[in-house]
Amino acid sequence: SNSRRLILCSAPFQMFTNSDEAVINKKLPKELLLRIFSFLDVVTLCRCAQVSRSWNVLALDGSNWQRIDLFDFQRDIEGRVVENISKRCGGFLRKLSLRGCLGVVTHEYFTQTGRTIEKLNLLSLNGCTKITDSTCNSLSKFCPKLKHLDLASCTSITNLSLKALSEGCPLLEQLNISWCDQVTKDGIQALVRSCPGLKGLFLKGCTQLEDEALKHIGAHCPELVTLNLQTCSQITDEGLITICRGCHRLQSLCVSGCANITDAILHALGQNCPRLRILEVARCSQLTDVGFTTLARNCHELEKMDLEECVQITDGTLIQLSIHCPRLQVLSLSHCELITDDGIRHLGSGPCAHDRLEVIELDNCPLITDASLEHLKSCHSLDRIELYDCQQITRAGIKRLRTHLPNIKVHAYFAPVTPPPSVGGSRQRFCRCCVLL
Repeated sequence: SNSRRLILCSAPFQMFTNSDEAVINKKLPKELLLRIFSFLDVVTLCRCAQVSRSWNVLALDGSNWQRIDLFDFQRDIEGRVVENISKRCGGFLRKLSLRGCLGVVTHEYFTQTGRTIEKLNLLSLNGCTKITDSTCNSLSKFCPKLKHLDLASCTSITNLSLKALSEGCPLLEQLNISWCDQVTKDGIQALVRSCPGLKGLFLKGCTQLEDEALKHIGAHCPELVTLNLQTCSQITDEGLITICRGCHRLQSLCVSGCANITDAILHALGQNCPRLRILEVARCSQLTDVGFTTLARNCHELEKMDLEECVQITDGTLIQLSIHCPRLQVLSLSHCELITDDGIRHLGSGPCAHDRLEVIELDNCPLITDASLEHLKSCHSLDRIELYDCQQITRAGIKRLRTHLPNIKVHAYFAPVTPPPSVGGSRQRFCRCCVLL
């Protein structure tokens, strides 16, 4: 078992004799030792390499360096060290994370490592700000088997990078270009036409994307499972409806901060994407109970919903979710000011409540009272509840909830009551948080 292997690796071993042979080396064949070494992380492998000549050979064998994550060394590691590690792998390298290694990854790194990275199928360059279009051009030449690529916050890349990747990395299944705000519909078009197997697209903060980009995705990505369009503020119903109609396998959609969307999106999801599990629509203030009713009645596999600041929804949405979504685990209703105890009562008595519901966020829901906590006490899986600035929630109510759910994490803050407006009525009335500040 894994635990026995780890014990064997970490247990004290006898001092080596003059012949550089310890008992463990004599008793176990090199193949088994190599197998044990394959479970060690980078730091432990380096330590083992300093024990003896024989362990040095085993620890630095390329087969042990198929997965490398250098995030913990991001501040100290030098470019030449990364190059040497890549070359040491001898073509075994499959997964490489250089996330946060700001000063290491450049265009020169990929040209110098060349064939040693040609079998990579996963590469993370998240936050590597020196990445440019030239870097992506090198990737397209040297990494033809790449399936997962993370370029989040590599803000220098443009459409040229996507065009290069489309030509050299046709096997791409997952791409993260969040916050790469120079990318437009032209880059997306080139990418999706040449990478039909895309299953995950993370486009958070790509603020130049419009409906035309989404139409290309809907037309060419039938395998798409995950799509993140958070804060892509120019997109509208038109583009998203195309996504729904062309991507029937969609399971996760984030359009938080896309203020132009309406109930038409919820209707399209309900009619075309029955496998939907995660929906994040925070700050989409035009969505109403009508749309969520259609969604709930058709998407029975929903597990996580972020409805923060969907200010028009009422208890009607919670009633539909409680009836039709038995798998619901995480629900955010922050700043949904029309939600009342009655909606929480339906949720607490629904099929998801007893064994599924793990997190519910109710901060800044002013109509919620201690009665809601009573309705949730039968939710045995409930791990966390957010109650910030719920002025009608009391310490006594929270204490009673804890008697039924002793391990629950309750996040609450009891702010002073908002002072009444001035007699003349001309003074602006601030929210409680602003008063405190």
